[in-house]
Amino acid sequence: MAETSLAPSADRFFRALGPRTQVILCQLPLSFVVFAVAIAAYFAWPGVFGNGVFLMSLGMHALLFLACVLLPWEKFGPYVPLFIPMFDFIAIWLTRIGVPPGVPGLGVLAIFPVIWVSASSLPARSSLFLSFCGPLLISLPPLFSRLPGVSVADVTSALLLPLMMLTVSIAIRFASVNLRLQQRVLEATDREMRALFEESKEREKLLDTILETVDVGIVAVNANGDRLLTNVRQSQLEAAASPEGLPGALAVSRIEEQLTLFSQDGKSPLAPDKRPVYRATQGESFADYLVWFGEGPQRRAISTAARSLRNDDGEFNGAVVVFNDVTGLVEAMAAKDDFLSNVTHELRTPLNSVIGNLDLVLDGEHGLPPLAAQRLEVAQRNTERLLTLVSDLLLSASASLPVHPRRTDLSGLVDFCVGSAQEHAAAAKVSLLADVPVPLWAQVDPLRLGQVLDNLLSNAIKYSPDGGTVRVTARAEAEQVYLRVDDTGMGMTSADAAQVFNRFFRSREVLQSGIPGVGLGLSITKAIVDLHHGSITCTSRPGEGSSFTVVLPAEDPSPAY
Repeated sequence: MAETSLAPSADRFFRALGPRTQVILCQLPLSFVVFAVAIAAYFAWPGVFGNGVFLMSLGMHALLFLACVLLPWEKFGPYVPLFIPMFDFIAIWLTRIGVPPGVPGLGVLAIFPVIWVSASSLPARSSLFLSFCGPLLISLPPLFSRLPGVSVADVTSALLLPLMMLTVSIAIRFASVNLRLQQRVLEATDREMRALFEESKEREKLLDTILETVDVGIVAVNANGDRLLTNVRQSQLEAAASPEGLPGALAVSRIEEQLTLFSQDGKSPLAPDKRPVYRATQGESFADYLVWFGEGPQRRAISTAARSLRNDDGEFNGAVVVFNDVTGLVEAMAAKDDFLSNVTHELRTPLNSVIGNLDLVLDGEHGLPPLAAQRLEVAQRNTERLLTLVSDLLLSASASLPVHPRRTDLSGLVDFCVGSAQEHAAAAKVSLLADVPVPLWAQVDPLRLGQVLDNLLSNAIKYSPDGGTVRVTARAEAEQVYLRVDDTGMGMTSADAAQVFNRFFRSREVLQSGIPGVGLGLSITKAIVDLHHGSITCTSRPGEGSSFTVVLPAEDPSPAY
């Protein structure tokens, strides 16, 4: 493999040289060997220098080398330099004639012009012809010296050299063809690699532009936690969260350890193993993980997300973490909740006063005219409904709901809630059924879980306007308790079911039906379930009813961080 890679490199180097240098390099090996032969002959066969033919051959070799050096080959065509190897055959023939018969092996010098001719761009037939006829010319002198008594062995010996040179020429031709094919493949590969390199550079420029344009921080880490990429926005966020700035000598894998980070409440310091980049290096993928960067008036609320990078074998190969500044959104939500809390709190006092006075008037000793009493009862019901709405608004705007879990038998709690909803169900012509094992223990706050069941039962009855059945079932399984409320009411689409726990959400069908409500009950229900370290899900189909499943811990869960 090394030889095949070196050959194209040598070929490219040779082609990069000028025509004169190429001709000199092709002639140099033969000239060097002839010079060595002349020195050896001077010491071994001194009388050879008295032979005019030998001296003529040396002069011809010298003239040919001088021609290689002096002639402007760049001005000639590509085939003109090939006259040099042709004349080399004649010079070698003269050399072999001029030396004494005892000097062996000079015919082998023909290999140098044969290599030159075979490796040239001369057509194959011409190069093979010269590779055979040139050495044949060199091998003829010994044959002629034996005339007229030439034997078969003499003829065979004379033909051996040209046949060997022809074989060498054929081998060089095949090697040259193979070399050219390899060169074409390498050139094509080189063009592809250059194109890919240029495309990669363009993609890198595009990526750099995107990274520096987007208003989110981005960090890419490898499997060892070392940072591979950090954009300018992330550097700004980290600099703001570092009390003394980021030290330049700090290892990139330890930058996050030096940052001042707080958990979602904005007060509790974030533990090292809860920090976004560290979690990402452990192979975690997450979204909407809120942390606070820095402290004081300059602190920022950052929503983080991470995705793992894995190779084809599924092994963890790194991660990308995104940091989105949501300070404005968090502050706006807090301001809205404060406003909502203040308004609802101020509304409760006058509403309680109105309800109290209506009760006094309706329960007074002096009887009221029937029409006046009826109108006051309508006002009382609507005022109580408005007070319930205000209480829900206040509860949904509260920063935290007090939850005090304890070991509770859910069977009794379900029976109580079902009993409380019986009157409402009878008025709506809805059958209310319960199937709960006795006892069924869970670690819950009975007051708050009662709110959950009341909300789910109230909704199930309310959204079954044409009657139907509402069923409450429960079971314990794998240290968890499952509560399920099914109805056969109007149902909803899967898209609406995915949003049903959002605050103030009401489906289009519910709005068109005119069923009263503001969309707070299920958001409060979910908040209560979350505080119990549980979960609630909804499945529904239009016209076929809905199912709400609440999963709660049967034992005391570890406190949330």
